[in-house]
Amino acid sequence: MAHQEHCTDVMAGIWDLRGELPATADAAFELHRATLAGGALPRASKALMALAISIASRCVGCITCHVEGALDSGATPEQVHEAIGVAILMGGGPSATYGAEAAKAVQEYVRTHA
Repeated sequence: MAHQEHCTDVMAGIWDLRGELPATADAAFELHRATLAGGALPRASKALMALAISIASRCVGCITCHVEGALDSGATPEQVHEAIGVAILMGGGPSATYGAEAAKAVQEYVRTHA
């Protein structure tokens, strides 16, 4: 499955949780929206942090969605690659594998949004 399709699938699955856990799902979406909104830190900076944490915590679904979020919020592919490097620093060797997936997602995004 392509990275962008995977992100759509992940978000749809979380949305589907509303059927069983409406308050929890709504709170999760609101937390996401409120936290990643621009403020003292620009949206792109927050999105890059979320991506780095996603890589270090090895959440594939989070990685694909946060790559898209970072690029959509104005981060450059070069900035995303530097965030991948920070994640590898903090997460060690296993994060290199997940960082490689993030890099593939960047390439896919650039290719489909050119």
